[in-house]
Amino acid sequence: MSTYALAQIEPNENSEKQANKKTEDSLKKRVFLENIGLGYFPTKYFNFDLRYLVKYNQFEGFRTGLGGVTSEKFSDKFRVNGYLVYGFRDQRYKYSIGGGLRLNEKTDTWVNFTYTDDLQETGSSKFLTDKRFFSFFEPRLLNIDLFHRHITKSISVQHKISNNLLSETQFAVSRVNPTYNYSFASNGDVFNSFRFSTATLSLQWSPFSKYEFINNKIEETVDGYPKFTGQLTQGFGDVFKSDFNFAKIDFRTIHQIDYGNESLTRLTLVAGLASGETPLTHLYHAYPNNIRKETVLQRFSVAGLNSFETMFFNEFFSDRFTTFQFKHYLKPFKISSRWKPQLVLISRYALGNMKSIDQHQGINFGTLDKLYSESGFEINKLLFGFGLSFAYRYGGYHLPSLGDNFAFKFTFNISL
Repeated sequence: MSTYALAQIEPNENSEKQANKKTEDSLKKRVFLENIGLGYFPTKYFNFDLRYLVKYNQFEGFRTGLGGVTSEKFSDKFRVNGYLVYGFRDQRYKYSIGGGLRLNEKTDTWVNFTYTDDLQETGSSKFLTDKRFFSFFEPRLLNIDLFHRHITKSISVQHKISNNLLSETQFAVSRVNPTYNYSFASNGDVFNSFRFSTATLSLQWSPFSKYEFINNKIEETVDGYPKFTGQLTQGFGDVFKSDFNFAKIDFRTIHQIDYGNESLTRLTLVAGLASGETPLTHLYHAYPNNIRKETVLQRFSVAGLNSFETMFFNEFFSDRFTTFQFKHYLKPFKISSRWKPQLVLISRYALGNMKSIDQHQGINFGTLDKLYSESGFEINKLLFGFGLSFAYRYGGYHLPSLGDNFAFKFTFNISL
């Protein structure tokens, strides 16, 4: 081959190598940003979990530590995960250690084992199949003071029935101790701490989402709505020394209407029902986010994403409840290329009840048997992701003092 011919080929080869390197660098950057968006700082063999670095709540004060999970480069057949944190106010360490073994790659089937010694907010309810959610800080967490300590051993199986239908089944054994003055009366006995043995089945159905095979992976290309999530939990008495028989049904549906001009409407319906002998730790609140201070300005804090901003912490608990939230995002005001504040109109409603409120001793709370209503608005992204929120409480739970019905807070929205 002539020198001239080589000169023609080599630049093309170099161009191809540069193009491949550019594509590879772009893919690495994308993967890195995706991990950061999920709350992980990725390294070759271990992904550090940013959720455990620094947090704050009313019981622990500052809470800090380290955690993470092994990466696919370490192994795509098994994983090890865990964390260790310390609360400066309660002066206690909390930790979790676990691992998972992949049984089937096509259906993303994993069997997981976990041992956890930590705190959980009383009245909170989580779906096993929820995608991991990460925020630089969690607004509600700042003011939560009602926690119970739990030591939980669990085994779970997560399985993708189809691209649109995810499942997770879990069996767990827990010892629970409230960190506040509380006891539960049941069948002539009074319990100050509790033992639970529970089986849980969670399903998440996204019938309108679409998926494609990209870069050797199935990826969601259309985030379709509505989405449905259901969960069944059964507590077994006398199994591994469990104290109570009870059952819970939880349901959530989210619908989003996108108008194509950066404006959208988001509707969220959540419901829960607990029957049997169920302590307060495993019942429901309605995600309140208002602190008990005398004036509106003293209550000024951070608005949550889906919380009731005028409802006080620990004001209501229910063994059956439903909430409905309406949020309409108007088209952003394009004041400049970088300054685009957005107005969001909000209405929230909650309804619930408690069958045997006298069983719950040492703590005072109300029920939601009358319709709880609040409405307001947010102006987001006014400056560096910060905005303002205003809400007003009315209807069946309107308070006698007018100022107690208002909530004025700031918001924080940032995307990577």
